[in-house]
Amino acid sequence: MNRILYTQIDEEGEKKLILRQYRALLKALKERIKKGDRKLLRRAFEMSVDAHKEMRRKSGEPYILHPLAVARITVEEIGLGVTSAICALLHDVVEDTEITLEDISQEFGSAYARIIDGLTKISNVVEFKNGVSMQAENFRKILLTLAEDPRVILIKLADRLHNMRTLSSMAREKQMKIASETTYIYAPLAHRLGLYEIKSELEDLSLKYTQPDVYIDIARKLKETKNNRTKYIKEFIKPIKQELEISGFTFEIYGRPKSVHSIYNKIKTKGVTFEEVFDLFAIRIILDSDREHEKEDCWRVYSIITNFYHPSTDRLRDWISVPKGNGYEALHTTVMGPGGRWVEVQIRSKRMNEIAEKGLAAHWKYKEGSQQESKLDDFLKHIGEVLSSSDADSLDFLQDFKLDLFTEEIYIYTPKGEMRVLPKNATAIDLAFDIHSELGARCIGAKVNYKLVPISYVLKSGDQVEIITSGKQKPSEDWLKFAVTGKAKSRIKYYLKEEKRRISEDGKAIVERKLNGLGMKPNTHNINEMAAFYKFPSPLDLYYAVAVGNIDLAALKTFTINGDKFYQPVKQVVKTEKAHPHLSSDISEDLKSPKGSELIIFGESSDKILYKLASCCQPIPGDDVFGFVSSGEGLKVHRYDCPNAQSMLANFAHRIVKIKWAKNKEISFLTGVRIIGLDDVGIVQGITHVITTEMRINMRSISIDSQDGVFDGTIKVFVKDKEELDLLCTKLEKISGVQKVLRLEEEN
Repeated sequence: MNRILYTQIDEEGEKKLILRQYRALLKALKERIKKGDRKLLRRAFEMSVDAHKEMRRKSGEPYILHPLAVARITVEEIGLGVTSAICALLHDVVEDTEITLEDISQEFGSAYARIIDGLTKISNVVEFKNGVSMQAENFRKILLTLAEDPRVILIKLADRLHNMRTLSSMAREKQMKIASETTYIYAPLAHRLGLYEIKSELEDLSLKYTQPDVYIDIARKLKETKNNRTKYIKEFIKPIKQELEISGFTFEIYGRPKSVHSIYNKIKTKGVTFEEVFDLFAIRIILDSDREHEKEDCWRVYSIITNFYHPSTDRLRDWISVPKGNGYEALHTTVMGPGGRWVEVQIRSKRMNEIAEKGLAAHWKYKEGSQQESKLDDFLKHIGEVLSSSDADSLDFLQDFKLDLFTEEIYIYTPKGEMRVLPKNATAIDLAFDIHSELGARCIGAKVNYKLVPISYVLKSGDQVEIITSGKQKPSEDWLKFAVTGKAKSRIKYYLKEEKRRISEDGKAIVERKLNGLGMKPNTHNINEMAAFYKFPSPLDLYYAVAVGNIDLAALKTFTINGDKFYQPVKQVVKTEKAHPHLSSDISEDLKSPKGSELIIFGESSDKILYKLASCCQPIPGDDVFGFVSSGEGLKVHRYDCPNAQSMLANFAHRIVKIKWAKNKEISFLTGVRIIGLDDVGIVQGITHVITTEMRINMRSISIDSQDGVFDGTIKVFVKDKEELDLLCTKLEKISGVQKVLRLEEEN
């Protein structure tokens, strides 16, 4: 798809640009337009143009170019049709203009109105109960439509993709929020729906804004190594190509680089450098085979490849015999290529390739009711079950749901030979709930390959499992420790909540008797006062605590009665001493509003505002940071590459405070480095010499373990800023025998 780089043009030029984009949309839909469709499309286009006529995007371009671009993505890159294009054109009108859902329904029909309603954000909400944010509630609303009409989520993914492609015109904090949301929920959703190209682009664009230095560095190195990579790919492909032609195959064969994000992920998870990542590319072979012979042809091609190159037997992935849960089919193998390099080869038919690139839409296009092709429908049905049975708060639900999105799969068999697909590390209890909620609730154990195992047993691909139940069994809190799937977790929480409600009825009766004894009515005001006094988030929690005897109601005698209401006794506020010499004792009122105190300069203003450095990422001056206002803990400073940043920025943008460091060389910050290398005489002395003598840095602790000639050490030091830490790492890397120096993420 052509991407528009907008430069300021006159009104006439803008009109021509808008019409060009509309005609490009019509051209993309040419083969799918039926009688009457063109008129509907034209009406949707005109309505969107009129509704957005006074609006412009941050880049300065007319706003209508955005819905047009989203419509083109849904058609050209996802493979949807006219209905989706119309909804994409209108996806922002209800949210941003005077047009209502009723107007849409009257003009286009209720089916269109339902899709657009699913695309319209919940507005006018600052924060929900229990700290659940508007973002989480909006995510939930989108997901609720997934089982009913997946087009909503596909259009939403197109909308997000275009927003990410045009994110450069936004302010830094807005970029971080949108990019974090994208990595947190939209990229995993694209992955689960089989939209691998879109998933990769979303991840790459997110990395570009969340960690620009990392993105630029990897992109630069990919560019620098392109010629060598191209030369190697040609050498690898040559004998395979010749043999495929001799064998009479019609095919495409090419090498393509891995995405920047996947390379970064490998560097991070495996603790290697860019130069040490060998699989920077994959070879893809796409066969023009008919449906009847495509599996056979893929295996024949596999045989040809292994005649030239030795395969790694433990890295064969047969997703042809058993497709992935999202409908993905392909044969993957990793072989030893020229020069002793491992190379991944992907073998697919044209049909399989279209499903791999366009996911859900292509799946339906090729659907013929076969058993294998019902997997995606099973997934959508499963999502519907999870959503309909879950009454958890949105954030809790979202975290559980995410577990099912971005994970490897295992294949389990029932005693009758029925296959079930579960995420890796799933347990017997996950399988029980996957089969049926009531079966899960009554599960007391399982037989795996005819051997008795507990419900916490971790299943492996190929296991045959029989679930054992008891009518006396009830879910317990401990089950949440080993349940892996979102469905199992949500159902366990549901049963626990139901049990809590049942027990709470006894507590409610006790509270009402107590209040009546004090001459007070058990009305909503009085119950809420009691819950607040005993520090419970809801009356249900209060009733439960009373029922199980966790609180004493005698303290109610200290309450003040006024009419039919009573009030808590006034508490004395005791001013506390400063918790840290550089921190103040409280946080300014301005900070409670996301609009107030948008800029805090640490160091210079540290005597005014309470802040804590998050232990999860240990920020130091020079790090790219943001502030997070947490209830009860004031302001916490996190790095933008913190492991928890993605979730916070995605779900609680209203609590994010824009901050930066002031230059202050008087304060030192504790941080740590990990050093790996060859254990040699004098290595420890060399390390301590660099730290204490050359750099004159205070060292708090050093811990080094050695095994089989390799040492692995952790050093805690006090540095003034990131610049000093980077210099220290550079100097340590130059010590003979040191192989790797990594900054520690978390405080031990």
